[in-house]
Amino acid sequence: MHCQCVTEFGQPLQGQDRPDPKATGSEIIVEIAAAGVCHSDLHIRDGGYDMGHGKFLSFKDRGMSLPHVPGHEPVGRVISVGPDAPQDLDPDQLYVIYPWQGCGTCEECSRGQENFCPTPRFLGMHADGAYATRMTVPHARYLFPAGDLAPELAAPLACSGLTAFGALKKVEETLARSPVVVIGAGGLGLMAVSLVKALGGLAPVVVDVDQAKREAALKAGAVAAIDGRAGDAGAQIVAAVGKQPAAVIDFVGGEQTSALGFDVLRKGGSLVIVGLFGGAAPWSLPTIPVKSARILGSYMGSLGEFKELMELVLAGKVELLPTVTYPLDHVNEAFEELEAGRVIGRAVLTP
Repeated sequence: MHCQCVTEFGQPLQGQDRPDPKATGSEIIVEIAAAGVCHSDLHIRDGGYDMGHGKFLSFKDRGMSLPHVPGHEPVGRVISVGPDAPQDLDPDQLYVIYPWQGCGTCEECSRGQENFCPTPRFLGMHADGAYATRMTVPHARYLFPAGDLAPELAAPLACSGLTAFGALKKVEETLARSPVVVIGAGGLGLMAVSLVKALGGLAPVVVDVDQAKREAALKAGAVAAIDGRAGDAGAQIVAAVGKQPAAVIDFVGGEQTSALGFDVLRKGGSLVIVGLFGGAAPWSLPTIPVKSARILGSYMGSLGEFKELMELVLAGKVELLPTVTYPLDHVNEAFEELEAGRVIGRAVLTP
């Protein structure tokens, strides 16, 4: 098998050839058809996250060993299975693979929340991922038939789609009565615009600093798209919503974006932070109880939420992201384009 690996933090990925993996136990070997490229993969390449106040979360210090194969948006076909795996999996069927896998035995996993597992085994993060021609999946429960979806359209569902879906589910009760504000019109934000409609919500208000992405958000169904750098961005958001919003989802997760989201929020509203751009909390502590605000983190989604998402997608209720494809060995070019903000929708690698 061939793969693209982080061999040194902060440096371009390098191609490697490795022996083909062999399935044991309940394992399934999948031939990768497409793998989405996520901003989190840039953080993996760079070795960690900016935590603000001069602090840096180091993946090396957290035990990530190199070389490491990133990639947590996989789509592929089954080519072999272990003796304890289902023997009737269709080799001609394309599967989207749920990557947020846990130990399978802890309290969180037993509740179906493997994404909260204290000893996670996330593909592309804690285990080698999908920037490869083949990948090992530990159990058949992580395979979801993709129907007739093209692989490059199906791949972003594993993270971009699920992460947006999981965030929206946290404020689902507000979606039909007040437009949600979506900060960031990258892959996650554009996916959220489509999913709001699928969940029966009002058309959202989108905020982004890039004009092309604002235009993409309007095309996807946003009621308004606002430049977050504008001096009156907050006033524009309130005007577009018609009042202070009940919910803001920040898919950037930077100090400026979270400050803007919190400032426009109504009393008793919810700010959901999804992005990992980095920095420290920008709010004065007394404003949180005075505003009675809820500040929530949202990290991917559960196996049950992914099942619900896939049912919506296969029923034709979700408009999928625009994608641009790159050959697997052009991963560093895809990274450059993503880092520069030139990708509309999702970049996807194809072996």
